[in-house]
Amino acid sequence: MTWRGSTTIWHRILACLPYILPLVESIGFGYYLFRDFPPLQLLLYPLNPFLTLIRLPFAGLIIFFLLFLLVVRNERIPHFIRFNTMQAILIDILVILCQVVATYVLKPVIQIDFILQTLFTTVFLGVVATISYSIFQSVRGNYAEIPTLSDAVHMQVR
Repeated sequence: MTWRGSTTIWHRILACLPYILPLVESIGFGYYLFRDFPPLQLLLYPLNPFLTLIRLPFAGLIIFFLLFLLVVRNERIPHFIRFNTMQAILIDILVILCQVVATYVLKPVIQIDFILQTLFTTVFLGVVATISYSIFQSVRGNYAEIPTLSDAVHMQVR
């Protein structure tokens, strides 16, 4: 459903771009999937410039704050773009939290490769599905309503 006016094609394109950040951040969870199915790595080629950029020190954090301060908090930018940017930021926060848990809790404790493989692949596919749904809805000009996550976005974006 579109709120607060109609969306132009440029608004739709700009609303899709912030979803690149959580997608690039979640690539590490796809390690086992890409190892077992090498042809899937071909899907990563369009993301190579972003993968290179995100490897720079603090690049993800800088992009995160730039998106939040320059887009989400800017009332002159259409609500549709700000909503999708905030939703991408929250997805990115969830990915980062999963990375912290995986690095400091799961990997040292769980020594069974099958369990790690299942958890990592599930997180990766979940993030890809969420981002795909959000981009699909944005291209259609609709708000991607994801339970709980979109409620938090509505509280942040006025």
